[in-house]
Amino acid sequence: MHISLDKRSGGTCECCSTIPARFAYTVSPKKDDPQNQVALCDVCFADVEKLEQLDHWRCVEGSIWNPDPAVQALSYRIANQLKDKESWAQNLLDSVEIDEDIVSWATSNQSNQMIHFDAFGNTLENGDTVVLTQALDVKGTSFSAPKGTVVKKIRLVHDNPEHIEGKINEQTIVILTKFVKKN
Repeated sequence: MHISLDKRSGGTCECCSTIPARFAYTVSPKKDDPQNQVALCDVCFADVEKLEQLDHWRCVEGSIWNPDPAVQALSYRIANQLKDKESWAQNLLDSVEIDEDIVSWATSNQSNQMIHFDAFGNTLENGDTVVLTQALDVKGTSFSAPKGTVVKKIRLVHDNPEHIEGKINEQTIVILTKFVKKN
């Protein structure tokens, strides 16, 4: 492990913060450089690619608030990968405002080059602002979003190019791309 990474982490795992760090994990697709690495313990390092120890990964509820971009990116990536299995992961993603560059970094390994288009064929990207082209009933809530509603800082759904995520009335919802226009 590089000296600067060991100094930054204080010799402790930057994910779980309880066990001494022994490994430098590079958050892909960045290069092997301490600023792109996270100091991990044996437990985190062994499971970071598989994410099988679901209870263990609740530690990212704390590490996502770390000021270091690499730690934020890895924490976001882990929560994003677990959001369909673990409700705490989706709640975490809904509660944090992470810089869009870090979100792009965190989700870059999951993108598979899927391109998202709005109703008019414009390419959508993380962080874009869109406008609803028709009124939408929001499932699971008591409100509907009227035509012309502005949705800022959208997130692309990495495994479905027809879906984006955005906040309406402080709730993160999935929106079909065929009902939005890039602003």
